[in-house]
Formats: sequence, structure tokens, C-alpha cells
Amino acid sequence: MTRAVLWTAEDAASATGGQNTRDWQATGLSLNTRTLEKGDLFFALQGPNFDGHDYVAQAFEKGAAAAVVHNRPEHLGDDVSLLLVDDTLGALNRLGASARSNSSAKFIGVTGSVGKTSIKEALRHCLSKQAITAASAASFNNHWGVPLSLARMPRDSVYAINEMGMNSSGEIRELTKLVRPDVAIISTIEAAHFEFFKSLEEIAQAKCEIFESMSSNGVAILNRDHPLYDLMAESAQKNGLTNIIGFGENPDAQARLIGYELFAEYSRVEADICGEILDFTIANPGFHWIINSLAVLAAVKAVGADVHQAATDLSSVRGLPGRGEKTMQTLSNGESFELIDDSYNANPASVRASINVLTNSMPGPSGRRIAVLGDMLELGKKSRKLHADLAGPINDSAIDLVFTCGQQMKALHDALPAEIRGIHKDNSQELASCIAQALRSGDVVSVKGSLGSRMSVIIEALKSQPTPDRGGNV
Repeated sequence: MTRAVLWTAEDAASATGGQNTRDWQATGLSLNTRTLEKGDLFFALQGPNFDGHDYVAQAFEKGAAAAVVHNRPEHLGDDVSLLLVDDTLGALNRLGASARSNSSAKFIGVTGSVGKTSIKEALRHCLSKQAITAASAASFNNHWGVPLSLARMPRDSVYAINEMGMNSSGEIRELTKLVRPDVAIISTIEAAHFEFFKSLEEIAQAKCEIFESMSSNGVAILNRDHPLYDLMAESAQKNGLTNIIGFGENPDAQARLIGYELFAEYSRVEADICGEILDFTIANPGFHWIINSLAVLAAVKAVGADVHQAATDLSSVRGLPGRGEKTMQTLSNGESFELIDDSYNANPASVRASINVLTNSMPGPSGRRIAVLGDMLELGKKSRKLHADLAGPINDSAIDLVFTCGQQMKALHDALPAEIRGIHKDNSQELASCIAQALRSGDVVSVKGSLGSRMSVIIEALKSQPTPDRGGNV
């Protein structure tokens, strides 16, 4: 399939203030030669441990249309197309800002301590069924991911969804200057980033920076059940927003949960979305997905899309790798077990949500519910207590066995009752083989941890079980 022209040499130079060596047209953007496609414009970003200028020649070998550089790499021929700029990251920001200014799309910004990517992906799924929709890839929610997502938008996009993350105060402020959302969602505020913040109130205030570059016609979508709802609503109002939609079980919520049923593989929901009563099914299990769906449908309503169609399409939203994806895996003896890959990130709230999903799962006749948990990072001085406190919801659940790894998760391991306490190891690599040996037919295994805990190592190990030898000729 032929891709449309995304940027011309003239437009990119005008947006970035750069100078072209030759004329070119690009059909995409890339920061990484491993994923670069023919026709992409390659940005040679420079960081503390890498320099994209070292890969410019490789980018051209893979078919890049041009490269954006602030230093001309050695050993390049005179026939290559370069856009020379003062700073490649600054140029990427200016390119993203230009794309935003020239777009007529409705922009949705998504932030929060938990659920950002799930809400963004559900919105992508639902809105793309109705019109051309752009959305940030994976978790491209930082100082380079957001401008990259903006600069990659198809020019005829009707809707654009941008996830915005942070580790410290001021980061959302800079991102929202680029996105300038028409609709802003704050999923929830939870105990995360305590290494950089003293309280939930400080985290909420930092998330509320998303309102600062919105017009007075914008819409704020906030968790009405959260104790800090009033703080967030007041922040939205101080930034000139008068249209505030609360979502949740609270009777005052405009996107209100009326009733629900939880099942192992899906959930059924009845909700009032700004005056429209909807009955729908969510393909993903767990109460957190039910609450997320209210925010999704409120945003769909806010941008003027068909909320009934979106509710129907929630039945086909699937979990992503690292974010709740469910697969059946085969043991060396030919028997099978279910693997829930929730390995991308973790904080206390998201771990509690994964416990809920695992509790509602349906193991086989001799199977068990097994949680595999790695360290939750960036929790500061409260870290060990927050890890140990997970023993409470685990004890109240139907989980049969808990494996742990990491220095902080040792606190949970020690707090668990002996009958469900599995093996603890210092890191995921050491734990991986122990889990594989302990599994049996019918088990349901949920793997969860912060990205830095490298729980994907365990996922990879469990997905690469030896193929059973069934005999016979080869």
C-alpha cells in the first residue's frame, strides 16, 4: 500500500528553520533505524548514551528519504538529502508544533497515574472505526514521543489522541503546549513517582498542567470517584474551562456507571454517558477497564463522535502486549496454561487491578492462579511499605501462589502467608526458570512489574517453553 506524502523538504524546512541540501518528500518519520521504513524522514536525535548521527548512513541504506541532522556525519556522499538544523530535538518539537497548528483534527490529551495507554488505545480503536484517527504509538508520551506523534499525523486526520506522561513537575506543561488538546482526560491519581513528589496532591497538580494550554471551549474529563476530584476540577476552572465531565460511580458523575458484571474474559456494563443510557460489553476483564470505558465514551461524546457505535466497538478492544494481553502457552509435556502479560509497568493501583483480573480468571481443573510480581519503581521512601501493603489485597483474593523478584518486592514476599509464598529472587532473570519449572496444566499466570524490573524477561521465558516431543518421524 502506497503511503501519502507526509512532509516535503520545503514544508519541513519552513517548520524547523532548517536548510535542505536537496529536494525530497517523506511518507513517514523515524527515530530508529531498526523500525525505519522506506520513505521515512530520519531524525538523528542525540542523548546522553547515544547519537543518532552515527546511524544516518544506515538510515539511507534502509531507504530513508532524508535525514534531519545538526552535524553532518562523515563519509556521507554528496547525493544524500539532509535537513540541517541547529538542534534535532528542537527541530522535532517545531515540526510537531507545525503539524498541530495546521491540523483541523479534534485533539484528545490523555494523562494520569494509571490507565493512560489503555484509554488511548481504546479511543484509537473506537474513533478509527468512524473517521481517520491518529494516536501516539506504544507509550510515546514524553519529550520526544509527543512531538514525534504529532509530526506523524496524517494530514487528513479527524481525531488525534496523544498520551502525556511525566516523572516530575513541569513536564506535562511543556507537552500540553505542543498538543493544545480540545479534550483532556486525567484517568486517576495514584501512588506513583513518589521519588519525585511528596504527596498525591502534588502529583495531581502536576497532572493538571494539561489544562494550561487549552482554550475555554475545551472539555476536562476527570475521575469523579477520586478524593482529589475537587482539586482537579478547580484547576480546570482556573484555566478557564467550564465544561467538566466527571466519570465513575458517583451519582453526580455525568458519565456514570449504573451497573456491571465481571467475567473471566470480559465485562458487561450499563452506563449513563451524558444523558445517553448504554448497555455494552468490554472485551477486557477487570473493574479498572469498566471505569476506563466511561472516560473513553465521555471523550467520544465530547468530540462529537457516535457514542453508541463506540460503545459497541469496545467489545473488540483487546489487551496489548505488556498491558493485559492474554495468550495460551504450551508446557514441555504438551499441556497448556494461560499467560497474562501485564509486564510493562506497575504501581500499587495497577497491581491491585491485576490482582482483580487474576482473581476473576478461570484456571483449568488442576490449575492455580499465580501472580509473578517485580519491583514497583519510583516510589521513594514509602516504597517498601507500599510493596508490603499489597499483601492485604492478595490475601483477600483467590490467588494461590505469588512469586516475587527485586529488592523492594522482598517486603511483600516476607509479608505473605507461607501457604501462598512462592520463590523470591533478586532479579527477573533468576526467577524466570523457577517459574517455568513450577507450572502445571491449567494454571493462569499474571506477570506484573515496572519496566525497569525487566519482567518481560519472564514473559519471553514462558513463551519459549520447549516444544513437546510427540514422537514419530521427522
